[in-house]
Formats: sequence, C-alpha cells, structure tokens
Amino acid sequence: MKLQRLQHKQTAKYELAIEIQGSWKMIEDSTGDLLYYLQKPIDEIIKDYKLVAFNESDYNIVLPFRPMAYRDFMLYEKHAIEAARGFVRKYLPKLLPIVKFYEAITGKTFPKLKPSARYYKYPIFYMGNHLNFIADGESIAIPSYTKELDYELEIAAILGKPLKNAKPEDVSSAIAGFVILNDFSARDVQLDEMGSGFGPMKTKNFGSSISTTVISADELLSTIDNLSVEVLINDKVITKANSSNKLFSFQEAIAYASWEEQLHPGELFASGTIPTCTGIENGKMLQSGDTVTFIVEKMGTLSNKVK
Repeated sequence: MKLQRLQHKQTAKYELAIEIQGSWKMIEDSTGDLLYYLQKPIDEIIKDYKLVAFNESDYNIVLPFRPMAYRDFMLYEKHAIEAARGFVRKYLPKLLPIVKFYEAITGKTFPKLKPSARYYKYPIFYMGNHLNFIADGESIAIPSYTKELDYELEIAAILGKPLKNAKPEDVSSAIAGFVILNDFSARDVQLDEMGSGFGPMKTKNFGSSISTTVISADELLSTIDNLSVEVLINDKVITKANSSNKLFSFQEAIAYASWEEQLHPGELFASGTIPTCTGIENGKMLQSGDTVTFIVEKMGTLSNKVK
C-alpha cells in the first residue's frame, strides 16, 4: 500500500491519498492521519472508507508525517569502512600512502578504518533533529559553516506501535511503513565534531529529507534487504547499489533501541547509508544549484535541490 499526505492549496486542509490499481484516490475525511491508515489492511480501507477522485492540481503533496523522534543507525559495515577511507583521502591525504601500503602488504583492511568493537556487538545510532525534515521536491540550504555538503541514501522505518525491551521477532508487527531518507551531512565539520568525544551535531542536524510516498510494511518488509537503488545528481547517475548486506536487520536494530527505553508510534529509524551512495565514498559532493535524486526499487524517488 502506498500513501501520500496532501494539503489543499486554498484551504490548507490536510487529506490522505491512497494508490489503487495505479491511480490515486483521496480517503474522504481522513484528516491526514497517515499513521492510523498505514496500519490498516488495504482491503479494509477500500471496504470501510469512501475513496474519491480528486483534482491533483488543487493539492500539494507534503511531508507525510512529522517524526516523534529520529534515530539513524549505521547498519552497513562496508559504508563505515569506505567512508573512513574517504575521510582519509579527502582530509588526511598524508596518511593515505600508509593505508595503501598496509593493505597491499597484508591484504587486510587498515585497522583504523574499521569501527570499534562495540559496533560489531550492538547496532549503534545517533539521535538526529526530528523537527528539521523536508519533503521530496523541497530545497535544502547549504549551511554557512560548510563547503562540503554531502548526501546519504538511506531507507527508514516508521514505528506504528509502542515498544520496550522488544525482541527482534516482536518488531516486524510494530513497523508501520518505510520511506526513502537523505541524511545530508557537512563533511568538513564531521571529522572535528566526532573527535570531540560526542556524536555528530552541526554536521547533521540542519536538515534531512524523506520521500512523500510511504510504503506500508506489509508490502515491503519481506524484500527490504534486497532493493536496487541509484543516486543521480542533475539527472546523471553517480552510483548504483543494493540494500543488502546489513550487519544487523531493522528488527534487531529497533529491538536494541527499545532496550530499557520506551519507543513510541511515529518514531523514525534510518538504516544508515547504503554503500557507495554518498559523496565521501564516491567522490561527488554537492554544489549550490545541484539536484540530488535517489531512486529506490518499489519505493519511488526522493529529490531535493541545493540552494
């Protein structure tokens, strides 16, 4: 099931639209409560609610919901290692020959490029600013303190039910749906911030974006770890990848987040960057005027212009 949140251009009233056999219908008198309908079977919505045609030009497609909280995991080890390599290449170039020499001689990853031991034991995450999300089609401003704006293609799960001390097998039924997420990052600030002993702050919290189409969990959960993805900048393909090979599943990650901590409906949990789908890995950063577009199989697109 695919849902979108609409806002009438004249009255500013919120509504919900659902895709039925390739066309969008409005759920009459829905009040725009996406989370409520996202957890209902599509057959029940068709049976119990009036679905009506609408003039799409009268509405804007807007942010589907405002997350109650936002956690961003780093579930891809390959991204963790290759992003670290990218930081060395870009900001610590004198160390690069040492890294290359070690890896050529040993055939192993340079130890300092690998995450700490805790990373392999627990699905680590940072808490982002849940109030600074923008929607597909909106513009993102480059913060005044950075010259290196980056993008990160991620998939994010929306929690539909409260959880605490959950087991991974309990989590599947609590996930309501999924969106595409862009975790914008100020890379020339990140290295210094992370060295302070705390996680990212000004590096990340100025803004992130999510897709306006939400896919229900029952449609996507079984294939969430095998989706083809692409990154385009100004309509040019920068990289293609796949959502497979997480170190921990969404279920394991969210269960860990619930360890002695109450989780609430409407919280958002991002996967971390799919390998190669970020400039720090592939070498292509964002400039003012660029448009970055993510394409995810079965989910759609997320596109934002850089101001």
